[in-house]
Amino acid sequence: MLTSFGLTEHTDRLYRFALGRPGCPVQQAAAEFALPEAERDEALEELTRLGLLAPSWRSDGRLHVVSPKAAMDTLLALQQAEIAEQNRALARSQAAAEMLLAQYSAQHGDEEELAVEQLQGVDAVRARMSDLATRIRTESLAFMPGGAQPPAGLQASKGASAELLERGVKIRTVYLDSIRNAPGTLEHAQWLTLRGAEVRTVPALPMRLWIADRELAMVPIDPADSAAGAVLLRQPGAVAAFLALFEAVWATAVPFGEAPRKSLDDPHSQPRELLRLLAQGYTDEAAARRLGISLRSERRLISELMEKLDAQSRFQLGQRAAEHGYI
Repeated sequence: MLTSFGLTEHTDRLYRFALGRPGCPVQQAAAEFALPEAERDEALEELTRLGLLAPSWRSDGRLHVVSPKAAMDTLLALQQAEIAEQNRALARSQAAAEMLLAQYSAQHGDEEELAVEQLQGVDAVRARMSDLATRIRTESLAFMPGGAQPPAGLQASKGASAELLERGVKIRTVYLDSIRNAPGTLEHAQWLTLRGAEVRTVPALPMRLWIADRELAMVPIDPADSAAGAVLLRQPGAVAAFLALFEAVWATAVPFGEAPRKSLDDPHSQPRELLRLLAQGYTDEAAARRLGISLRSERRLISELMEKLDAQSRFQLGQRAAEHGYI
């Protein structure tokens, strides 16, 4: 019940037990779950620290839970503070990554050429990735925007991924939430997870990205058109910036197999991301591409948002969203 707030399973079970038996002796609770004394005290201290349990158990040896409403308010406030900090970190990382990408795309000096390799077109990118994949030792990280992935791309990556996983290379990939409506890409994600890869999803991704062994990063020449080609970066500073961006997105992504976030109250849900895109001036077509959904689905989401926020126009939708703190 409370594991989503970060509580351990032992702590969650102990709290629910105390909630149903107010004033229960500590020893009785420990015996109920056959908890060693050290684990029992650790769970009790955690509940006390979070404001779920009155500290009087230390003196009278009895469990007295705090009002669930007050406790939930405290836990929700803590979780909202963590989410706000993650959002700030993500914004800083994305800004740094975009600045570096713009700088490297604009510079063509001899010194920069040693650390930057430009690949023109999809075929050149796939061939270079295939060559580099054979040298990966420990880790492969990737952003896969665009929703449904091209069948040719999925087929090309399957063999390379299988070989990496067999060698013990750790694979972590972030797709869009919308792949759950794309059978081919959904099947590929399931194939990856069944073989030990980690897959998560988010409503939108800043760009296509691939990082190998935390030593090189591959990003699009044009983030809005990954088919144009890619830039391969080896400079430690550039790689570190894109690695920070990946980890920030990964921390807020939903593990594959769990339901995607859909509530307006969740800062990382698809409806909230759509509101942010519209507030930033994206057209319906551009917002749909960013979310990896059809234009029809995007406009249906807007209609649902207008209904939920009682808005009669797009302008009023923006006003209501701002009033509720959604943008």
